[in-house]
Amino acid sequence: MDSLAAAPGTGPNTGPMMRLRAPQTPKKLNELPRRTLVMGILNVTEDSFSDGGRHADADAAVRHGLAMHYGGADIVDVGGESTRPDAEPVDPETEAERILPVIRALAKAGASVTVDTKNASTARAALEAGAVAVNDVSGNLLTDEMAALIAETGAGYILMHSRGPVKSQDPSAQYGSAPAEVAAELAECVRRLEAAGVAREQIVLDPGLGFNKEAEDNWDILRGLGELEAIGLPLLIGASRKRFLGRLLASGGKDRPVGERDAATLALTALLAQRGVWGVRVHDVEGSADAVAVAEALSGRDRDGRGRDGQRP
Repeated sequence: MDSLAAAPGTGPNTGPMMRLRAPQTPKKLNELPRRTLVMGILNVTEDSFSDGGRHADADAAVRHGLAMHYGGADIVDVGGESTRPDAEPVDPETEAERILPVIRALAKAGASVTVDTKNASTARAALEAGAVAVNDVSGNLLTDEMAALIAETGAGYILMHSRGPVKSQDPSAQYGSAPAEVAAELAECVRRLEAAGVAREQIVLDPGLGFNKEAEDNWDILRGLGELEAIGLPLLIGASRKRFLGRLLASGGKDRPVGERDAATLALTALLAQRGVWGVRVHDVEGSADAVAVAEALSGRDRDGRGRDGQRP
């Protein structure tokens, strides 16, 4: 597996279109560049909604992860369980078997890796394998075990909003005011984390677009990001290729197919970067890095988040 750190298609001789950079030592989340970060999605699964099965093999997953790293991803987010609607749950042992070799190889190659899991045992093993943070989709079902682990290790923690497992017909997807309710529920989870000993500096919030939310709820949340920003913690937005974008672009009564939603995703990425969100979680890393660069230029900042006077905001 370690030999894949220099696999064909991921190193310096991959042609003029590959964005190259020297491998880095993995960082804590608060040591990454102070601009909108690009988090590349790496699903080591057979049934994810966008790329299910293409990177289920560990070798293929490492190659794709390295391609994202060299293509401009600040973070590679590795997950072993699909969170698409009605996906079958995966036991923690299987989940760990899928992702740990991938995390070890990517971390050794210098990528900053997060682990996408709601299981504390998987999270612990991933942190030991080189992950710098846990990306937890459990939301309101945050476990005491996970909170204790994050407090113990001091690891970064991305807390995503959800009201439970995502279902095609979801009775929990009912909001009076989605921005206000999501913010309130995330704030309560933050209080639970702090009571367990987690420092605020460790926490990033994700509103969980598409998780127990209808299409218009997602747009309301994006229009009302001020409600979440008022909590005072960094925001990660995961909109890439999601159904609400397909619904927006529907034609002839049919949603735009998953593989044809990247342009809309990039438009949203540029707008979010101009607003200054902490990060975007995406499938198209290179396009997203370009969109962030454009937004930074329009904001008068360089690609490391420094202003014209050389200072970071």
